[in-house]
Amino acid sequence: MRHAVAPAENVENHSFTVTDLFKICTHCERLGKKDLGIRIPRPLGNGPSKFIPEKEILQISKVDSRTQSIFEDAFAALGRLDNISLVMGFHPQYLESFLRTQHYLLQMDGPLPLHYRHYIGIMAAARHQCSYLVNLHVNDFLQVGGDPKWLNGLFEAPQKLQQLGELNKILAHRPWLLTKQHIEVRRRAGSEHSWSLAELIHAVVLLTHYHSLASFTFGCGITPEIHCDGGHTFRPPSLSQYCVCDIANGNGHANHHDDLLGNQDMCGEVEVLMERMKQLQECRDDEEASQEEMATRFEREKTESMLVVTSEDEESGPPRDISRHFEDPSYGYKDFSRRGEQVPTFRAQDYSWEDHGFSLVNRLYPNVGQMLDEKFHMVYNLTYNTMATHKDVDTSMLRRAIWNYIHCMFGIRYDDYDYGEINQLLDRSFKIYIKTIVCSPEKTTKRMYESFWRQFQHSEKVHVNLLLMEARMQAELLYALRAITRYMT
Repeated sequence: MRHAVAPAENVENHSFTVTDLFKICTHCERLGKKDLGIRIPRPLGNGPSKFIPEKEILQISKVDSRTQSIFEDAFAALGRLDNISLVMGFHPQYLESFLRTQHYLLQMDGPLPLHYRHYIGIMAAARHQCSYLVNLHVNDFLQVGGDPKWLNGLFEAPQKLQQLGELNKILAHRPWLLTKQHIEVRRRAGSEHSWSLAELIHAVVLLTHYHSLASFTFGCGITPEIHCDGGHTFRPPSLSQYCVCDIANGNGHANHHDDLLGNQDMCGEVEVLMERMKQLQECRDDEEASQEEMATRFEREKTESMLVVTSEDEESGPPRDISRHFEDPSYGYKDFSRRGEQVPTFRAQDYSWEDHGFSLVNRLYPNVGQMLDEKFHMVYNLTYNTMATHKDVDTSMLRRAIWNYIHCMFGIRYDDYDYGEINQLLDRSFKIYIKTIVCSPEKTTKRMYESFWRQFQHSEKVHVNLLLMEARMQAELLYALRAITRYMT
């Protein structure tokens, strides 16, 4: 029930009625009298996202039978439909692939026991202070028989899981530092605590999955469900002109702010971007840069990406209930080339997902490589050939620029890509958003979300977040799988 009533103590100590506290509709007043004295929660947020109007999200399943079917299947499998799935529902083709992969990682046959899988999810989400995902997997961990003591902190978990702490922090914040020595240490940890290669692959895929899913959660402003921690309150609102049921359903004044921000000084934004895409395509057709020039442009873009500041906020440590699930809370994202430290460029032709990573994962954890491959290709190629209100638009150039910019921030270079295109297609506010989501998602703000692509639809911004999530996951995986490959050889 979504309706709030006055606290019991107020009713006992005063003679006024519930309707004296705030305006309330007849239906709510009747329910209030019936349930008098019971603390009934109401949602803290307006729908599944702080950034996207609830009515837009809820309209998806009403008009799309495929989305409705996917939601029903997800609910049947998990006994719930979380807010992440509701927001991903803007893109049902991708959502289906995502849920299938996640279900396999968490619930189907695999090298790791079920409670280990959820605990690794907790560890990974905690690195980015993502309490939403942590709470989700705390409940799942207990449901599959996990030991509640482990939730007191990583120090209470088995030594084998504690050994993942180093991999977790490096993959989450500085994956380019991962070496075959990190793999060797976990393989030689003694018979009781050592990791098999299959177990390591499973763990690495889970870690990268939840690091990147934390990026999506913050990037789309996902809110906790009403029954979860942080998803409800028992206090009635103090607004006199609205019934509490209006507030709970997102019909208060707060929603109007989004509409006012949408059209400030952004006339022609889409047209300018489309014109740049057209000009770049013409330049491609007219001339081709030399390999030396292409390498120079990559290094220039990599250097510029380090100058993009993710947040003006002061650094703050994670809360205790989150930080207990991982080690070294002060360890965070740092650019890969500081104070003269040069990390070698990761050249995609030397180690790529298609030619190397895919086969390694599929060999050690059957079916997962195929599922990940489908998911990566799904989001990379996903298009409706639209940009805002424009139709029949080829968006491949823009999608590739976003994907390659993220990999560039991780030091990964594609020899056949002209990195000069990135500055033409991605403006500074968009780059700030991308870097924040990918590197420090816990610093994401609503202002950042609103500041890029203001003329675009929310579904298009969700698509951007899907690209960021999958590009980040693949970048982390490439470093981890390359380290495993080097250990094996």
